[in-house]
Amino acid sequence: MSTRLQVVLDEAEIAAFRLAADADGVNLSEWVRRALRDCASRTGTGDPDARIALIRAAAGHSFPAPDIEQMLAEIESGYAPGE
Repeated sequence: MSTRLQVVLDEAEIAAFRLAADADGVNLSEWVRRALRDCASRTGTGDPDARIALIRAAAGHSFPAPDIEQMLAEIESGYAPGE
């Protein structure tokens, strides 16, 4: 079963999207469907256990870094006077 989705766009946006669809050789509706699928595939909807494992692995790394006061002082010293 298909469901219609209405999206309000200004004229400049729709013109740009039509050009993109033409460049891809598809109609605007198909181009929008592909764009939505592509965006949905890049969102973080993966396995929560896998994500937690990645975070734990990343947190296990140790990199040299000064304390926050030293970092802030170094950042401030890089600004030009008056910034």
